[in-house]
Amino acid sequence: MIRFFLPIFVLMYLLSGVASAHAEAPVVTWPNGWAVETVAQDEAKSQVSRQRAVKNDQGGTPVMVMELTMTQVESGHQVNLEGVLLEMRKSVQKDFFQGGYQSVCSKIHATTLSRLSALETTCTITQNGRHVLSQTLVAAVDAGKAYVLSYAGQAEVYKASQGDIEAIRNSLKL
Repeated sequence: MIRFFLPIFVLMYLLSGVASAHAEAPVVTWPNGWAVETVAQDEAKSQVSRQRAVKNDQGGTPVMVMELTMTQVESGHQVNLEGVLLEMRKSVQKDFFQGGYQSVCSKIHATTLSRLSALETTCTITQNGRHVLSQTLVAAVDAGKAYVLSYAGQAEVYKASQGDIEAIRNSLKL
Protein backbone atom coordinates (compact mmCIF):
# COMPACT_ATOMS: atom_id res chain seq x y z
CA MET A 1 0.00 0.00 0.00
CA ILE A 2 1.84 3.07 -1.29
CA ARG A 3 0.13 6.46 -1.07
CA PHE A 4 1.07 9.55 -3.06
CA PHE A 5 -2.07 11.36 -4.01
CA LEU A 6 -2.88 13.25 -0.81
CA PRO A 7 0.57 14.89 -0.51
CA ILE A 8 0.37 16.01 -4.13
CA PHE A 9 -3.04 17.60 -3.55
CA VAL A 10 -1.66 19.31 -0.44
CA LEU A 11 1.14 20.77 -2.57
CA MET A 12 -1.29 22.05 -5.16
CA TYR A 13 -3.43 23.68 -2.45
CA LEU A 14 -0.48 25.31 -0.69
CA LEU A 15 0.91 26.77 -3.87
CA SER A 16 -2.38 28.73 -4.03
CA GLY A 17 -1.58 31.18 -6.82
CA VAL A 18 -1.43 28.92 -9.83
CA ALA A 19 -0.76 30.37 -13.25
CA SER A 20 -2.95 29.46 -16.17
CA ALA A 21 -0.19 29.12 -18.76
CA HIS A 22 0.82 25.62 -19.79
CA ALA A 23 4.51 24.76 -19.55
CA GLU A 24 6.59 22.00 -21.00
CA ALA A 25 6.71 18.90 -18.81
CA PRO A 26 9.97 17.87 -17.14
CA VAL A 27 11.87 14.96 -18.65
CA VAL A 28 12.39 11.81 -16.59
CA THR A 29 14.56 8.91 -17.73
CA TRP A 30 13.13 5.79 -16.12
CA PRO A 31 15.50 2.82 -15.68
CA ASN A 32 14.86 -0.58 -17.23
CA GLY A 33 12.38 -2.61 -15.22
CA TRP A 34 10.17 0.36 -14.32
CA ALA A 35 6.71 0.48 -15.90
CA VAL A 36 5.69 4.00 -16.87
CA GLU A 37 2.06 4.64 -16.05
CA THR A 38 -0.18 7.06 -17.88
CA VAL A 39 -1.39 9.74 -15.52
CA ALA A 40 -4.64 11.34 -16.61
CA GLN A 41 -4.21 15.08 -17.06
CA ASP A 42 -7.22 17.27 -16.29
CA GLU A 43 -7.56 19.80 -19.11
CA ALA A 44 -8.81 22.40 -16.61
CA LYS A 45 -5.58 21.92 -14.64
CA SER A 46 -3.15 22.03 -17.54
CA GLN A 47 -0.67 23.88 -15.32
CA VAL A 48 0.06 20.57 -13.55
CA SER A 49 2.25 17.85 -15.06
CA ARG A 50 2.50 14.41 -13.43
CA GLN A 51 4.72 11.50 -14.40
CA ARG A 52 4.77 8.16 -12.60
CA ALA A 53 6.55 4.82 -12.88
CA VAL A 54 6.18 1.61 -10.93
CA LYS A 55 8.65 -1.15 -10.22
CA ASN A 56 6.88 -4.52 -9.99
CA ASP A 57 8.04 -7.78 -8.49
CA GLN A 58 8.17 -10.96 -10.56
CA GLY A 59 4.48 -11.59 -9.86
CA GLY A 60 3.48 -8.15 -11.15
CA THR A 61 2.81 -6.65 -7.70
CA PRO A 62 3.96 -3.02 -7.32
CA VAL A 63 6.87 -2.82 -4.85
CA MET A 64 8.15 0.69 -5.61
CA VAL A 65 6.42 3.80 -6.99
CA MET A 66 7.93 7.13 -8.04
CA GLU A 67 6.07 10.24 -9.14
CA LEU A 68 7.22 13.66 -10.31
CA THR A 69 4.75 16.53 -10.22
CA MET A 70 5.33 19.99 -11.65
CA THR A 71 2.95 22.84 -10.84
CA GLN A 72 3.03 26.32 -12.34
CA VAL A 73 3.24 29.06 -9.72
CA GLU A 74 1.78 32.51 -10.34
CA SER A 75 4.38 35.19 -11.00
CA GLY A 76 5.42 36.95 -7.81
CA HIS A 77 4.01 34.26 -5.50
CA GLN A 78 6.58 33.23 -2.88
CA VAL A 79 6.42 29.51 -2.08
CA ASN A 80 7.26 28.55 1.51
CA LEU A 81 8.97 25.31 0.49
CA GLU A 82 9.60 24.14 4.05
CA GLY A 83 5.96 24.81 4.96
CA VAL A 84 4.76 22.88 1.92
CA LEU A 85 7.00 19.92 2.76
CA LEU A 86 5.91 19.98 6.43
CA GLU A 87 2.25 19.82 5.37
CA MET A 88 2.96 17.02 2.91
CA ARG A 89 4.85 15.06 5.59
CA LYS A 90 2.00 15.57 8.05
CA SER A 91 -0.48 14.37 5.43
CA VAL A 92 1.58 11.23 4.73
CA GLN A 93 1.82 10.44 8.44
CA LYS A 94 -1.90 10.97 9.01
CA ASP A 95 -2.81 8.88 5.97
CA PHE A 96 -0.65 5.95 7.07
CA PHE A 97 -1.91 6.24 10.67
CA GLN A 98 -5.50 5.94 9.42
CA GLY A 99 -4.44 2.76 7.61
CA GLY A 100 -3.09 1.21 10.82
CA TYR A 101 0.56 2.09 10.35
CA GLN A 102 3.01 4.13 12.40
CA SER A 103 5.51 6.47 10.80
CA VAL A 104 8.57 8.44 11.77
CA CYS A 105 9.96 11.03 9.38
CA SER A 106 13.42 12.52 9.18
CA LYS A 107 14.05 16.17 9.83
CA ILE A 108 13.62 18.22 6.67
CA HIS A 109 17.04 18.83 5.18
CA ALA A 110 18.65 20.48 2.17
CA THR A 111 19.36 18.44 -0.94
CA THR A 112 19.22 18.86 -4.71
CA LEU A 113 16.70 17.89 -7.33
CA SER A 114 18.31 17.94 -10.74
CA ARG A 115 20.09 21.31 -10.80
CA LEU A 116 17.85 22.89 -8.14
CA SER A 117 18.28 23.40 -4.42
CA ALA A 118 15.59 21.37 -2.70
CA LEU A 119 14.29 20.13 0.62
CA GLU A 120 13.76 16.48 1.49
CA THR A 121 12.29 14.23 4.16
CA THR A 122 12.04 10.45 4.38
CA CYS A 123 9.41 8.57 6.37
CA THR A 124 9.84 5.08 7.78
CA ILE A 125 6.49 3.31 8.01
CA THR A 126 6.07 0.42 10.42
CA GLN A 127 3.31 -1.98 11.35
CA ASN A 128 3.45 -3.87 14.63
CA GLY A 129 7.03 -2.67 15.05
CA ARG A 130 8.17 -4.05 11.68
CA HIS A 131 9.57 -1.68 9.00
CA VAL A 132 7.31 -2.24 5.99
CA LEU A 133 7.65 0.86 3.78
CA SER A 134 9.78 3.93 3.21
CA GLN A 135 8.67 7.12 1.47
CA THR A 136 10.72 10.15 0.47
CA LEU A 137 9.38 13.57 -0.48
CA VAL A 138 11.61 16.08 -2.28
CA ALA A 139 10.41 19.59 -3.18
CA ALA A 140 12.02 22.41 -5.18
CA VAL A 141 10.97 25.70 -6.78
CA ASP A 142 12.42 27.43 -9.84
CA ALA A 143 11.28 30.09 -12.32
CA GLY A 144 7.57 29.93 -11.60
CA LYS A 145 7.42 26.16 -11.22
CA ALA A 146 7.24 23.95 -8.15
CA TYR A 147 8.42 20.35 -8.32
CA VAL A 148 7.73 17.42 -6.01
CA LEU A 149 9.41 14.06 -6.40
CA SER A 150 7.84 11.39 -4.24
CA TYR A 151 8.97 7.79 -4.10
CA ALA A 152 8.03 4.92 -1.87
CA GLY A 153 8.51 1.22 -1.67
CA GLN A 154 8.59 -1.88 0.41
CA ALA A 155 11.41 -1.56 2.94
CA GLU A 156 13.79 -4.07 1.32
CA VAL A 157 13.05 -2.96 -2.24
CA TYR A 158 13.43 0.72 -1.31
CA LYS A 159 16.88 0.01 0.10
CA ALA A 160 17.90 -2.16 -2.86
CA SER A 161 16.61 0.48 -5.33
CA GLN A 162 18.91 3.29 -4.19
CA GLY A 163 20.92 3.01 -7.42
CA ASP A 164 17.77 3.39 -9.54
CA ILE A 165 16.59 6.29 -7.37
CA GLU A 166 19.90 8.13 -7.77
CA ALA A 167 19.91 7.49 -11.52
CA ILE A 168 16.40 8.90 -11.86
CA ARG A 169 17.15 11.93 -9.68
CA ASN A 170 20.35 12.64 -11.60
CA SER A 171 18.68 12.28 -14.99
CA LEU A 172 15.86 14.76 -14.33
CA LYS A 173 15.64 17.66 -16.75
CA LEU A 174 13.57 20.30 -15.01
